[in-house]
Amino acid sequence: MSKQLSLVKSTVVPVNIENIDTDQIIPARFLKATTRDGFGKNLFRDWRFNNDDENQPKPDFPLNNPKYHGKILVAAKNFGCGSSREHAAWAIKDYGFDVVVSSFFADIFKNNALNNFLLPVVVSDAFLNKIFSAVEKDVNAEIEVSLPEQYIKILATGEQESFDINNYKKTCLLNGYDDIDYLLSIKQDIEEFEHAS
Repeated sequence: MSKQLSLVKSTVVPVNIENIDTDQIIPARFLKATTRDGFGKNLFRDWRFNNDDENQPKPDFPLNNPKYHGKILVAAKNFGCGSSREHAAWAIKDYGFDVVVSSFFADIFKNNALNNFLLPVVVSDAFLNKIFSAVEKDVNAEIEVSLPEQYIKILATGEQESFDINNYKKTCLLNGYDDIDYLLSIKQDIEEFEHAS
C-alpha cells in the first residue's frame, strides 16, 4: 500500500449516489479481519454482486463496468455517513483508490481516510456536477489532484477548485507518516526542547 501522496492524475470511477454510508461501503459481515489487507474485494459488496455471489456481478454498478477505472473515486454528497468503522477507509484504499471526491464527508470517515493515506477532497456541489458531466462525456476524462498546492482540476476543461486540509495531516500524507512516524521525524526538535527547558 502506497503511503505517500503528492500529485494524483487519473481517470475516475463515478458513483453518483448520495448518502453512501459505511455499511454500504463495507458490509458489517466482512469486518472480522484485524489487518487492513483484503478488504478491497468486498468494497460495495452488496451493490456489486447479486445474492452475495462473486460470479453474479451487477453490470450496471460502476465498479463492475470495465470502462471505469483509476485511482480517484467520485461520489455524490454525504459520503461515509453511518457507523464509524475504519474498515470503510481500508476497503477503499485496498481496492486501489488514493483519492475520494465528494461535496460532503462525514467527519469520522474523513479522519479515518486521512489516517489511512486516503485523501478526501471536498468540492462544491457545482464542481462535483462538472466532474460527473466530464466523465459522462468522456470515460477517459482525467482529474488532477495536487496535495502540495491543494487544488483539484478537470484536465479536459482546465476548471479547478481549491480544497482544504489540516496542515498536520497534509504533512503526514506528503511524507507517508503515521502519527508515530511524525513524532520520530521531529525527535531531535523534541530532545532540543527538553534540554532547553
